Amino acid sequence: MVATLRSGWIGTGPRAQQFEVMMAEYTSARHAIAVSSCTAALHLSLMALGIGAGDEVITTPMTFAATANAIVHAGARPVFADVNRNTMLIEPENIEAAITPRTRAILPVHLTGRLCPMDEIGTIARKHGLFVVEDAAHCIEGSYHGRKVGSISDLTCFSFYVTKNMTTGEGGMVTTDNPHWAEKLRVLALHGMDVHAYNRFGGGGYRHYQVMDAGYKCNMTDLQAALGIPQLKRIGVSWERRNAIWNEYQRAFSGLPVHRPAGDEPGTRHARHLYTILAHKEECGKSRDELLEYFTRQKIGTGVHYTPVHLHPYYRKTFGYKVGDYPNAEWIGKATMSLPLSAKLQEEDVEDVIAVLRQALGDE
Repeated sequence: MVATLRSGWIGTGPRAQQFEVMMAEYTSARHAIAVSSCTAALHLSLMALGIGAGDEVITTPMTFAATANAIVHAGARPVFADVNRNTMLIEPENIEAAITPRTRAILPVHLTGRLCPMDEIGTIARKHGLFVVEDAAHCIEGSYHGRKVGSISDLTCFSFYVTKNMTTGEGGMVTTDNPHWAEKLRVLALHGMDVHAYNRFGGGGYRHYQVMDAGYKCNMTDLQAALGIPQLKRIGVSWERRNAIWNEYQRAFSGLPVHRPAGDEPGTRHARHLYTILAHKEECGKSRDELLEYFTRQKIGTGVHYTPVHLHPYYRKTFGYKVGDYPNAEWIGKATMSLPLSAKLQEEDVEDVIAVLRQALGDE
């Protein structure tokens, strides 16, 4: 970071390009395009595919609103398909049932770092001539039957937000094997200009630019990339620590009346982004919100991932979604609670989390 500041080049330049090369190598993708956020990555990916007004994109209601918002930003309609209660991931059979003549793409979300059934999703996409754009905001370390996340589908979108396994403060990345889409993404991410500022000033003399499209301001800066580069180099070590904490939680909570995360599907690597339990009052004596309050009083941070998107006021008002439309997502949404999971946690922190959950449920 200090070297970047001293270099005089703090916008999009050599470090952003280096970060892109490293991400392409890490994911085994041919192209990686650094952008300002995963939301931007999703939006620009849909734009690069030509998806817009009158089109539909199928996604999960069990995600952060940005997934569906990006579809709206592109001018399309988000169509939800319910999830599996055990995995919390979009169900392939529900995807197929939601396909209409307007459907252009499927947007699966690897929630908490767990991999969606990409073979089945890919089969459906090929059958119906649909694009697949993965929301891998939670899943940079994931792999699926020998393939790294980022090299499975048409386009894959990553997040480097502050809470993610790897962060640039704000930032995102799109990976793809398609050179046409990669070039389209680069143009759309920086005002629609045909060449980046770095390429215009970085050697070989000045180059005039032309505006090829009504683009956006979604580029990643070298300052952001300077934060990401060293983290990508040690990403495996960070995953190992989070995996150890995950396994410790799984053992400690085995006898408690809460739903623990499902086991991993053979041949996949869970990114271990979130450790999420489900607390239903009729089963454990306390509601999820009562547990959240208890943890807050003990000064332990928790999260809710997520309230199903279709229940938020905007989506209810704009698209007519209502309670009961996606019962599995709603069953999860009222009970889901994410516990601390970070490579930075010390062993005493993990022990505190375990002890507080046991106390809250009257187990000790």
